[in-house]
Amino acid sequence: MTKRLENKVALITGAANGIGYAIADLFACEGASLILLDMEYNDLKSRISELEAKYDVNIIGKKADISDRAAVQKAIGDAIAEMGSLDILINNAGRNIFSQPMDLSQEDWINCFNINLSGSWHCIQAVLPHMLKRKYGNIVNISSVHAHKIIPQSFPYPVFKHGLTGLTKSLGIEYASAGIRVNSISPGLILTPGTEAYFDSCPSPDEERKR
Repeated sequence: MTKRLENKVALITGAANGIGYAIADLFACEGASLILLDMEYNDLKSRISELEAKYDVNIIGKKADISDRAAVQKAIGDAIAEMGSLDILINNAGRNIFSQPMDLSQEDWINCFNINLSGSWHCIQAVLPHMLKRKYGNIVNISSVHAHKIIPQSFPYPVFKHGLTGLTKSLGIEYASAGIRVNSISPGLILTPGTEAYFDSCPSPDEERKR
């Protein structure tokens, strides 16, 4: 039986845990070679070992903070050179920062922007030259239901997920004629380790879950 992603190379950010790791597991099951990016490198190495024990696929792991453009350029550039090609980018890395607008610190505003919007753009910038040269590529940005529905006290996370939707549409129109598809997925609540940690940090975790 032919696997759907056989002979494809996929880059997944935020791959050490949660949604990113689940995507990596599915893609490996479907035969893809993987480039996995995460700033938590020890966790990433453990996940790579798990995947290599389950699947006969080529996997490269790289440590990088996606908010650091230079680090992203180097990590992704080196990984593509090692792997030889790239077909798919999954921009999964993100960070939940929820607040009331006037309570938000400038530091949290910048961090939320850097990870949830600017970081995705850094990764796209790193892969676009390769995809344009090949006239082929698939970019999927993991957005959020918060890009479509606003709830109180969730600022500024929805701001940057709306921005990610705009980035997706803009690039999709810009590069469709070059053979590059750009799409986004907007998951609802998924109880990843990161989500559980957020709930546990709230003054009333049960109330926050209901909200």
